[in-house]
Amino acid sequence: MQQKIADEVDRRILRELQANARITNNELAERVGLSPSPCLRRVRRLEETGVIRGYTARVDPAAHGWSMAAIATIRLSRQNEDEIVMFEAAVRGWDEVLECHLVTGSRDYVLKVMTGGLEQYERFIKEKIARLKCVASIETSFVMNTIKDRRV
Repeated sequence: MQQKIADEVDRRILRELQANARITNNELAERVGLSPSPCLRRVRRLEETGVIRGYTARVDPAAHGWSMAAIATIRLSRQNEDEIVMFEAAVRGWDEVLECHLVTGSRDYVLKVMTGGLEQYERFIKEKIARLKCVASIETSFVMNTIKDRRV
């Protein structure tokens, strides 16, 4: 069973680790107002209870050759189990898709897609998404600027 965040100190620990997961325990403790031992115990509890699910490196998209972000909304032709399974399996294999969310409303999925530019995005749509028989429509918005980028 996953434990919830206990208090404001846990929240400060999480904010600091999200900003820099490589911070030393001593520096983290100082920033959140604890001594090192209680700070380390809290971090370990957050890890053991699943509040902290892991640590990752955030890579500059340009290192992948990606210069353009797009938000694609997808509507399936039918919302039956076979089409859902088909679509989700395909999306999991596409490197261009950074995020995929099943949503409510007039669309079924929202994708965050990164490519090297408009031509690569067009190729991605034509060669991957549009070839799926379960896709009824695709609508794209291109990201002009990212104002806030924070992981929960």
